Formats: sequence, C-alpha cells, structure tokens
Amino acid sequence: MRPAVILFALALPVAGCSRPSHDAPSPAASAPRAALPPAPPKETAMIDHEVETLTGAKTPLASLRGKVLLIVNTASECGYTPQYAGLERLHETYAARGFTVLGFPCNDFGGQEPGTSEQIQAFCSSKFHVTFPLFAKVKAKGPAKSPLYATLTESTPEGIRGDIKWNFTKFLVDKHGRVVARFEPKVDPLDAELTRAVEAQLALP
Repeated sequence: MRPAVILFALALPVAGCSRPSHDAPSPAASAPRAALPPAPPKETAMIDHEVETLTGAKTPLASLRGKVLLIVNTASECGYTPQYAGLERLHETYAARGFTVLGFPCNDFGGQEPGTSEQIQAFCSSKFHVTFPLFAKVKAKGPAKSPLYATLTESTPEGIRGDIKWNFTKFLVDKHGRVVARFEPKVDPLDAELTRAVEAQLALP
C-alpha cells in the first residue's frame, strides 16, 4: 500500500497576491503565538442591598446610586465613639456635593453597642448631633453576617475585602455603587487620606 501523503497548507501573507517561490515558512508563521492577555480583575461588587433604618423603614441602597457613600459600623461605647463628631463634620462638608455617611450600629466588637434603636438614636442626636442616616443594628461578622457586610468583606477586591476587626471600619463607595477603598478604625474621618479619597470620587462622573 502506498503511504498517504499529508499536505501542509502554507499561509499566504495578507498583503501578497501570489504564492512565495520557496517552501520555507515566513517569519510570521514560524514565530511563537503571543500569550493571551491576563484576564481583567473581578469588578468590585455592587452595593445593591435593602437595609432597615433605626425606625424600621426598609431602604434599598440602590436608591443612593449617584452619591458617594462612606459605610461605617458604629458603636456607642467604644474608644472610637468620638469619631461620630468627625463623621458628622465630613457629612456636613460634602453633603451638598452628593456625599453621605451611612452608620450601621453593631454590637459584634466588645459588646459596645448594647442599646435599642431608640437609645442609639437619642445618644447620637444628643451627644454628637448626628444628621446622617443611621440604620438598624447589623451583624458584621460570623455566620449571621448581614448581606451588606458579606458583600463588603467577601466580594470586594484584594486590599478591601477581609474580616472587620473592630468598630468604625469605613468603606468608601463610588457613585456607581462600587466599593473603592477601606479605612481601618484608627483612621479619623477627617484624616487627609480619607478626605482626599472622598473628594477624588466626588470629582468623577
């Protein structure tokens, strides 16, 4: 039996009109294939959750899209509790430009938010004159973690995600609902790094 003849097709140059006069492959044909570009990083999770205010009203965070947000887990009996004053000042400074602080009282860290919704509201109003929105107490860690805090700590990029370690951890959210930065409890609300980040987001479309 005659052996089968295997034909190899030679690629023609794109700009050429005739077959090359020799059988050697062109440099382009013999060059190794370029590696595929790396996959883009996973997009930051969108903050699309329904939360409950201190008065029990249901509020979809999607209704705040278009604003820059600072989400903070707060407590009334913490060493960082005086940060309420800085948070209120930050809120007042930038509210007219489309910024708001969102406070989420949390009793997970040291049991430092034991009060009822009424007690929390009265404390924040009388002691720090808080006008930014406050929400019902949430779980920010453990198996009963709220969906919002699951997103903040599990579905955000490297450098932002990770368990919350203490009260007054701050997450900056852009106008499109994407988490773009995280500031640990020791970062004061009026710290230059934080205010620069807020201003940078407010300047973006």
